[in-house]
Amino acid sequence: MSWPDAMGMVVLAGVVVMLLVATGLRERVMNAVPKSLRKGIAIGIGLFIMLIGLVDSGFVSRIPDLAHTTVPLQLGGDGHLNGWPVLVFVLGSLLTLALIVRKVPGAILISIVAMTAVALVIEALADLPGQAWGLTVPEWPGNPVASPDFGLIGQVSLFGGFAKVGYLTGALFVFTVLLSCFFDAMGTILGVGDEAELMDKDGNFPGINKVLLVDGIAVAAGGASSSSASTCFVESTAGVGEGARTGLASVVTGLLFSVALFLTPLATMVPSQAATPALLAVGFLILAGSVRDIDWSDYTLAVPAFLAMMMMPFTYSITNGIGVGFIAFCVLRLAAGRGREVPVAMYVVSAVFVFYYAMPALGLT
Repeated sequence: MSWPDAMGMVVLAGVVVMLLVATGLRERVMNAVPKSLRKGIAIGIGLFIMLIGLVDSGFVSRIPDLAHTTVPLQLGGDGHLNGWPVLVFVLGSLLTLALIVRKVPGAILISIVAMTAVALVIEALADLPGQAWGLTVPEWPGNPVASPDFGLIGQVSLFGGFAKVGYLTGALFVFTVLLSCFFDAMGTILGVGDEAELMDKDGNFPGINKVLLVDGIAVAAGGASSSSASTCFVESTAGVGEGARTGLASVVTGLLFSVALFLTPLATMVPSQAATPALLAVGFLILAGSVRDIDWSDYTLAVPAFLAMMMMPFTYSITNGIGVGFIAFCVLRLAAGRGREVPVAMYVVSAVFVFYYAMPALGLT
């Protein structure tokens, strides 16, 4: 498929998401998730973004396949913490956590700015290898202003991909994107909403349909702009960690991103090592606020919550964590003779996940 063909299928996935919201099915699925499992999902997101921060900063790294070891990760790039970039991350993490402990307003932003300044000095004075910082090298740009390129916007072919790969393969592609968007967003909304204390006494999110509809529109808009499925992202928890509650912070963030389109060279001088301490701090805040609310005495709740929170970082996927947690919840409730307590929506969604995981064995990928 061409790029426009693939983006067309992303748009179609977004349209299906909006239809699921309009019919109330998406809200019904979210409301069917028991509170303990929701907390497990929130914790999983916290652990996931913490791992993302550790990997992107270079504090931990993937062990190459040629090492012939079953251990997937290691400390630093060679089993040890070496280099100035890792030091920037360590100092940034300590600074961020210290400012949070002191309840300093804007702690995360202060740390990012301070560590970016330190990284600029290190890059200017130290003779570092070309890939020391990763994708973003902290160098002051010659010209901080640049014109954005909107050339890919609108390059979308809604049904062109079906003609090239067939209707079954195309439908499975849309299904895969839909499943990822649907449950990544669901996990993020539950995690961020819980951290922001937006849930009611029953653990439900008032007005959730509005959030879900905007998310569906964003998925379709992302495909139409030839970027990606622009669903909600776990990094939103960084704003919540600073006190965001009403949505105004997201509006301001969007406006600042609009300005940043013209300041791309300036924005891209912030290395991952200066920004990722925020993910480490927010991951801790989510964990601390949710782990005590899981009913660990009921194994039919505790085990699915545990599996959901572990599978997210270990598989690098929010969707996988939710799928494993849902299936385990249904199976354990049936095993305990409590199958009637499980909402029908949970059985349906778990069956969808079973099909999703079985697709390779069925020759459908």
